[in-house]
Amino acid sequence: MSGDIAAAGDFITGALAARTVEPHAGESREHGHGLCLNCGTRLIGAHCHACGQSGHVHRTIGAIGHEIAHGVFHFEGKIWRTLPMLVWRPGDLTRRYVAGERARFVSPLAVFLFTVFLMFATISALGGDIAELATPEGVSRHIVGIAGGVEKVEKQLDLARKTRAKLVAAGKPTEKMDQDIAGLQTAIAALKRTQAGGTGGDSVETSFTNAKTGWASLDHGLEKANKNPGLALYKLQSSAYKYSWRLIPISTPFVALLFLWRRRFGLYDHAIFVTYSLAFMMLMVITLMIAGVIGIGSGWIVLAVFALPPIHMFRQLRGAYSLRTFSALWRTAVLLVFAWAALLTFVSLLLVHGLTD
Repeated sequence: MSGDIAAAGDFITGALAARTVEPHAGESREHGHGLCLNCGTRLIGAHCHACGQSGHVHRTIGAIGHEIAHGVFHFEGKIWRTLPMLVWRPGDLTRRYVAGERARFVSPLAVFLFTVFLMFATISALGGDIAELATPEGVSRHIVGIAGGVEKVEKQLDLARKTRAKLVAAGKPTEKMDQDIAGLQTAIAALKRTQAGGTGGDSVETSFTNAKTGWASLDHGLEKANKNPGLALYKLQSSAYKYSWRLIPISTPFVALLFLWRRRFGLYDHAIFVTYSLAFMMLMVITLMIAGVIGIGSGWIVLAVFALPPIHMFRQLRGAYSLRTFSALWRTAVLLVFAWAALLTFVSLLLVHGLTD
């Protein structure tokens, strides 16, 4: 009898050891037993304390849907926690992230890249590869794709004419639609002149600037831009999308200059500040573009362009660096100047790299 019991005990021990070393696919291991399938560390909980992988590895078709849902809603949960703070309490968001509270929020670089993508996607969705064309009739919200040719704007004109016909049939006023049609007709004429190289008796010479900077590469880029403004704007937009990340290293030293005598703030802190600030500015641009499309008055949009950046900078400076009101105010004023300097530096680099290749 004792021999049978001992044999049974050996069998059970061997079976448990085998399951610990090589469990069935998809089965979870008991917490505190087994090794992490990713890095080989012995598990002491539901997740590996070395690499973070779950101790339960799903290997079913349903697990694919679970992973997709987890990824989407995990990011979504963070983004909806981050964006309100980025808009209303940017200083708190910056300070808390720098202090180490990071699992709750989307990282600054991820928010920045997300807003960059969203901004250029919005520009493309609104019909323009390049710029906004302001006409004497005041239709400044139409974004015209010079590189895409006249066809795109002609389609908009055809749609506008059909809409006007429907308004006439319904006995509704057409004054606003008439203005849109006139603006589109003007846009088409301008595009045709641009594509023709500005030739013709009634053509208007278009140029970026005739100034000489003394920087040979930049002057060469400006010369090429003056010869073909449409192509230049298209290339600048493409370069801006690819090199937008350069705004972060360009702007960070400017912010650091505001805190030279405060040694407890390092370049990392300033880089986080800059990245979140740039992300907000891009969100603002997206919002204002959409506001223009839905018919918000241009006066309100111009007011927002000049009022929102300094207000946001002030709130972010005061909260992120725990500044008093006066200290945050003068730094905001200086930071606005620095922001223009950083933007001009960025545009100059785009002109050099985007127009000289």
